[in-house]
Amino acid sequence: MNTKVKPKRAKLLISCPEKPGIISTVTNFLLEHKANIVHFDQHTTDPQSGIFFMRIEFDLEDFDSAYEKIENDLNVLARDYALDWQLSSNERRKRMAIFVSKADHCLTELIWRWKSNEIAVDIPMVISNHPDLKEMVEGFGIPFYHIPLSQDTKEEAEQKALELLKDKVDFIVLARYMQILSPKFISHFPKQIINIHHSFLPAFVGANPYVRAFNRGVKLIGATAHYVTNDLDEGPIIEQDVQRINHRYTAADLKTAGRHVEKRVLAEAVSWHVEDKVLVHGNKTIVFA
Repeated sequence: MNTKVKPKRAKLLISCPEKPGIISTVTNFLLEHKANIVHFDQHTTDPQSGIFFMRIEFDLEDFDSAYEKIENDLNVLARDYALDWQLSSNERRKRMAIFVSKADHCLTELIWRWKSNEIAVDIPMVISNHPDLKEMVEGFGIPFYHIPLSQDTKEEAEQKALELLKDKVDFIVLARYMQILSPKFISHFPKQIINIHHSFLPAFVGANPYVRAFNRGVKLIGATAHYVTNDLDEGPIIEQDVQRINHRYTAADLKTAGRHVEKRVLAEAVSWHVEDKVLVHGNKTIVFA
């Protein structure tokens, strides 16, 4: 959880081809910049010829100047060792836009965790294709934008959304936003759009999945949070969870249980994204949770 965020702390994510000495190279680099390492995680896909992943949290005394120098010097290190890297600071909170339709369970969970500082972000806006949640959202002091959308107006609606989002957000969460984003829209936020859906896919695609699952007598329900790509609901998975059910559950009970799983899974995925604990590798993720 992010309830005790250290303001003078930085996080470094690295991926590169596996090679001997990379850990000592990076840690010595940070030592030379007077960084105090407080958390360290690593993973390799293959010790001989795989891809190496690393996440490091560290504190700095003279934060602003030291952070800038590390950022500049990482470019040199990256050239020498073929590193892909991402450096972030707790000094700057990420800005999260939320897209929602009518269902409010995922939205309210995110707002509650934001309000309690369990997810340390700013929420510049909520965008919806329906006006239903306007009063609730604005009650928390969050700007709400209703952008009606139909098959004929989809391109225009997405353009309006992009204009609202420009230079104001770092990533987007689809909190049960019941619309498919176009490849053009997705291209503006690569690996920065998080979606949630029930785990009945691909068995129960489309409307009323819980009713159809009930009719089939399913014994497990769950949810999947993933990054959005052009392949519908097939992007890199960040988090999943399930709940066992039985014959006593009605279709309404399944839907209620499903909502609980969905909001929990989405909130966890968003937390890990905000805390820079997720590295994308192809269509998979490395999650240092």
